[in-house]
Amino acid sequence: MATAKVNTTGDRQPSRWKRNLVLLVLAVAGTALAFSWNSLGAQARITTAYGARVGCVCRFVSNRELNSCKGDIAAAGLGRTASLMFLSDDAETKSLTARVPLLASSRATYSQERGCQLEPWDD
Repeated sequence: MATAKVNTTGDRQPSRWKRNLVLLVLAVAGTALAFSWNSLGAQARITTAYGARVGCVCRFVSNRELNSCKGDIAAAGLGRTASLMFLSDDAETKSLTARVPLLASSRATYSQERGCQLEPWDD
């Protein structure tokens, strides 16, 4: 039967296999994130574009509060990035910005003549 190693202070040291298992799990998680980063970015772009456009109409055409607009967007079923999205509005410029931190941001601006229009993406 294996016994744990004891250092000079009498504390038990974690075994090597536990440390190696934690490192392996972190490496696999990091690799999975690296491979899915592009698809997460694309999904976040779509989510923020939809959120900015629908939020702009809700906020500036329907004159509703921003919190009620978030409920409309949540009902659309946009996937895993929708829960990470933040909305902010600027009443002075009549624009609404949707952001998924570190991944994407979209802005829609309201005008009387054209309604709500998305601003072009920066590529």
